[in-house]
Amino acid sequence: MEMVKALWAYRGFIIGSVKREFQSKYRNSLLGAAWIILNPLAMIVVYTVIFAQVMRAKLPGVDTTFAYSIYLCAGVLTWGLFAEITGRAQNMFLDHANLLKKISFPRLCLPVTVVANAGLNFAIVFGLFTAFLVVSGNFPGWSYLALLPVLAIQVAFAIGLGISLGVLNVFFRDVGQFFGIFLQFWFWLTPIVYPASILPERIKPLMSLNPMASLTGAYQTILVNGRWPDWQALWPAALLALLLCALGFRLFRMHAGEMVDEL
Repeated sequence: MEMVKALWAYRGFIIGSVKREFQSKYRNSLLGAAWIILNPLAMIVVYTVIFAQVMRAKLPGVDTTFAYSIYLCAGVLTWGLFAEITGRAQNMFLDHANLLKKISFPRLCLPVTVVANAGLNFAIVFGLFTAFLVVSGNFPGWSYLALLPVLAIQVAFAIGLGISLGVLNVFFRDVGQFFGIFLQFWFWLTPIVYPASILPERIKPLMSLNPMASLTGAYQTILVNGRWPDWQALWPAALLALLLCALGFRLFRMHAGEMVDEL
C-alpha cells in the first residue's frame, strides 16, 4: 500500500518522464508524431502482402486468406512488447545513474516508467492491428477480452525479469550483453514465425519449459482462432511472473545502496 501511495505522490514525475521520452523520439522530424502510425502500419502491410498474398502461407486447420499474417502479427507484436520491457528494464539503472545519485524519489518509478513507455508504443501498434482485424472481417469477437489477463501476465513476467537483470547488470555489465544474444535465440525457440504443430514430437514437450510459448500461443488462439485461451496452460507463466517480480524487488531492496555506489 505504501508503494502505491508513493507512486501516486510522484505521478507527475512518471507522466513527465513518459511524455519527455515520447516527444524526444520525434523531435526535429518533419512528419513528427505521424511516424507513430506509419512505422507499424508499414509492418502490418508488409506482413499481410508478403505472407497472405505472395507466399500464400497457410496454417494447419485454418483456411482464411489472412490467417498466417494474423498469426505472425499476434506473435511478433506481443514479443516486441516483451523485448522492449526487458531490454529497457535491464538498463534502466545504468541509464538513470545521474538521476539516482542526485534526486531522491521512489525507485519504483523507474520500472513503472519503463512499462508505461512500452505500453504506450504497444497500444498504438496493436490498435492499428485491431483496426486491420475489424476491416478485414477477422475480429475474434468476445474472446478479444481475454487479451487483457494474458497481457497482464506477460507484462509482470517481463518487468520481473527486467528488474532482476537490471540489478545484476549494474554489477556485472556482461549480463546485458549476454541477454541481448539470448533474446535472439529465445525468439526463434518460441512458436512465432512457425506453428508449434510442425515441431517433431520429441521436441513439443520442451515447449512447456518456455513461458513465452504458452503466452504467445494464447494470443494466437484468441486472434487467429477466435477462441478463449487454455487458462490452465498459463498458470506456470503466471506463477513464474510473480516469482520474478518478488525476486526483482528483493534484489533491488538488498542492493539499492551498493548500486548507487557502483553507478
